[in-house]
Amino acid sequence: MNESEGGASVPAQASLFSRAAEAAGSMRQEICRAVVGQDKAVDGILTALLAGGHVLLEGVPGLGKTLLGLALARTFGGAFSRIQFTPDLMPTDVTGHAVLDGRTGEFRIRRGPVFANLVLADEVNRAPAKTQAALLEVMQEYQISIEGQAFEVPRPFLVVATQNPIEMEGTYPLPEAQLDRFLLKVRIDYPSEGDEVELVKAVTAGRVADSLDVSKVGVVGSPDLIAWLQAVAAEILVDARIVDYAVRIVRATRAYPGLRNGAGPRGAISLIRAARAAALLAGREFVIPDDVKRIAPEVLVHRVIVSPELEIEGQRAARIIPALLEKVEAPRL
Repeated sequence: MNESEGGASVPAQASLFSRAAEAAGSMRQEICRAVVGQDKAVDGILTALLAGGHVLLEGVPGLGKTLLGLALARTFGGAFSRIQFTPDLMPTDVTGHAVLDGRTGEFRIRRGPVFANLVLADEVNRAPAKTQAALLEVMQEYQISIEGQAFEVPRPFLVVATQNPIEMEGTYPLPEAQLDRFLLKVRIDYPSEGDEVELVKAVTAGRVADSLDVSKVGVVGSPDLIAWLQAVAAEILVDARIVDYAVRIVRATRAYPGLRNGAGPRGAISLIRAARAAALLAGREFVIPDDVKRIAPEVLVHRVIVSPELEIEGQRAARIIPALLEKVEAPRL
């Protein structure tokens, strides 16, 4: 075995996938120490991390969106930054800017909080489009341009953006180009009654303030380990019929009744990337049709636009996509 810089062992080929699945499982277990009753959201954010993509978490305030991002960052000990998006936040508050050095009379670059392994863009839709767009370049190209110079961000790099439902007062809907940068959009719903009881007990036991406590979350990895897990996920086997299935799903969104616009080719690419990561989380060395079908709603829900007549009736893409999936025949492997 070879030792990575972060102290994580690179396993032999014979046990590569099982070791990777075990490491990902350990991360999930640690996150769930702090985040109670949101297993689907935990799997979603881990899927995005393993696939090397970004994730948008949506839900009403108070459901643990910020806590989930904090817990994930703690599991691998990478550089972490949190940006609270507000209406008065400027793009340079995110990316950084050039400042004049009074001693030398020269400009120097002051890097913004986006230079981290995990960037938590909290309540991203509270800021106007100009500030939201500050994330466009870095989410696609993993670099930031300041005064004509390109500066790379550290790897691995993940943006976890949280947003309140767009119907809420004081929010600015993310434009399509911004949404397309996210691999997944994960909806966080209210926990079950039993989970909520356990959550209230855990948060109120011996504590005075309502703080985001991730002290129970252990560090089980490193940035180097995450980079290795991403490389392993990229090697998960995908049968040609699985690729065809993903493409047929995406093409079906372009002609499905009730959808004004369907997903582009990036939708199919994202489906395969996310399905590989989902297979690794499940402990498999290969993708099955159920991986694609299970992750498809979170991959596609933000890449399609509902027709105006259905939107008036209260229909949402989150309800249309599952119905579409039932009409696309899955391959039998």
